[in-house]
Amino acid sequence: MRDVTAALPDAPLLQRSVVACLASILERDVADVPVPAADHPEPWTVWRNWLAMHGLGLVPVADPQGFNWPGPWLALLRADAHAGHVAVVAFGSPPGVAWRPLPGAEAFDAVEAGYVVAAADPVLAGRRPAEQRRPSGRVDAIVVAPDACAPAVLVEEARAEPDRGLRGDRYFEQRGTFSNPHARGIDLTLIDREVLDDLSLAAVAARRNLVTDGIDLEALVGRRFRVGAVECLGQRVCEPCAHLERLTAPGMLRALVHRGGLRADILTPGVIRVDDPVEAV
Repeated sequence: MRDVTAALPDAPLLQRSVVACLASILERDVADVPVPAADHPEPWTVWRNWLAMHGLGLVPVADPQGFNWPGPWLALLRADAHAGHVAVVAFGSPPGVAWRPLPGAEAFDAVEAGYVVAAADPVLAGRRPAEQRRPSGRVDAIVVAPDACAPAVLVEEARAEPDRGLRGDRYFEQRGTFSNPHARGIDLTLIDREVLDDLSLAAVAARRNLVTDGIDLEALVGRRFRVGAVECLGQRVCEPCAHLERLTAPGMLRALVHRGGLRADILTPGVIRVDDPVEAV
């Protein structure tokens, strides 16, 4: 934890203080942390998206006033009726305000919410970013499903659109299980053919948009890559969930842990076809 200078003096109180607290807790440059626009309807989604790219997340604290934790965490204090909440870094057992990014007289007893910045997987958190050992590959299959629980089908090509996904897929029309117009990493999902073969899992059963062959998908997190002429940005590992297990078979959640592929944003429009090259930029 370190002191930083709060970002953008014209930004709202919440945005300025949360950005500074995240930078302090993670010991990052404050300019690295995104600042949601003043009128953004879901500023916390912006921060969760950014943290997810680094394998981190925000875990809500059930009882922040009584939360005993020998480490830094983000506490939201009630500033006043007009200003709303201000973020500070809390610490200790019993807890108190360890650092505040903005001037203020709010005491810790004004805390109304809290979050621990935690690694999605504590073992992976200590590892170095994956090296790009296999920088290129190809599209082996393209999969779309028209609705959240509808059967997925194979197609030979699909039109890719930024902030939408693949035309014909449930996320393109905001009908996916996890559709959220402010979320990142839901435009496009990819999985390695080798993983499917190891699990004897059909491409349509995995419900990932692209099955790739050759390229190291994990190493694309936080990096740009191209699928044919379409440029993309790897957001985070596409970990499995209970929803996927319900649509496939018992045990599939555990089998796909850390092998579920990649979630990506589409940056430029274009048509993706089977056999298109997939290359790190």
